[in-house]
Amino acid sequence: MRTGTSAAARTRVAAALSLLLCAALVQAVPGPAAAAPRFGAEPPDGGAPSGVATVSEGWTIPWGIHWMPDGTSALVTERDSFKVFKAAPDGTKAQVGTVPEAVTTGGEGGLLGIAADPEWADNHYVYVMHTAAEGNRIARMTYDGSSLGGYTVLLKGIKKNKYHNGGRLLFGPDGYLYASTGEAQTPDLAQDKDSLNGKILRLTTDGEPAPGNPFGTYVYSYGHRNPQGLAFDRNGRLWEAEFGDSKKDELNLIEPGGNYGWPVCEGDCTTAGMTNPKKTWKVAEASPSGIAIVRNVIYMAALKGQRLWRIPITGDTEEVGTPSAYYVGTYGRLRTVTKVPGADRLWLSTTNCDNNGKQPAGSDKLFRVSIS
Repeated sequence: MRTGTSAAARTRVAAALSLLLCAALVQAVPGPAAAAPRFGAEPPDGGAPSGVATVSEGWTIPWGIHWMPDGTSALVTERDSFKVFKAAPDGTKAQVGTVPEAVTTGGEGGLLGIAADPEWADNHYVYVMHTAAEGNRIARMTYDGSSLGGYTVLLKGIKKNKYHNGGRLLFGPDGYLYASTGEAQTPDLAQDKDSLNGKILRLTTDGEPAPGNPFGTYVYSYGHRNPQGLAFDRNGRLWEAEFGDSKKDELNLIEPGGNYGWPVCEGDCTTAGMTNPKKTWKVAEASPSGIAIVRNVIYMAALKGQRLWRIPITGDTEEVGTPSAYYVGTYGRLRTVTKVPGADRLWLSTTNCDNNGKQPAGSDKLFRVSIS
């Protein structure tokens, strides 16, 4: 009897051990591989500004900031001095050249946007938008990493005025150059599809209208008042920010051939054929210039509003969520915001030395904003 009971016990123990072993094996066998993130290694949507540090001081109206394709430095333009600087991630800066034939307008004209060719490592081309004697131009120069030279006009005949000159340059994922132009204080030009003013333009690196443009010209979209913010999202869509007049500033999602309303509408519009903005602000809260996108969130620099707006894109839809404001009144007039390559960071510039800021020359700064 003792022997039988012992055998039964041993049987029960063996069965229990077998079950435990099977369970362990089931847990050890890997299940289906976790699905790769839809957008590669991109972090999840969201994040928010979590810290600010001064990168560089002693600037006077730094208008355009563009990181070089290799991510080791950025090119920065000064609007009224026509100088171009190389700025390192640690804030070290050195002048690399001056743009010829640039002039001021006594207001918002001068040396504005800058962009490096995506094939810069091979061709050493960079592009600038600036005011000249006859109007605003887009020109191409060469940059070898330490010195700016050469000068070729790609596009001229963009009307200038004291204000409303636009000026942002940005390469799209399609390899073409996008440029924002103001209506040069002549509102009707924004609706004139034969005019280069009040538009988003799209051109080749040789200065020709890009293939596939909706009207067979340089014009990509029209009905803009004074657009200065351009950024592409992860889906290759173009977002744009522009100054309103006295009622509403706008954030727009740009469609080829779209009519964005000015001067018929400012802000939301019920007129047939006009495209409504995705978000609007009172001009005292914004007066937007540059925009950048980090982790599916648009960051918009505000001049009169003296703040950095955070506007989340709702997933992959065409809508945006509730905006929130940071650094209100802390750093003055915020002009340009640019994503730092390979990091969840922004560079943010002030233009407190302009006519509205009235600060002495050399008072402007570049900041580094960390996104949590």
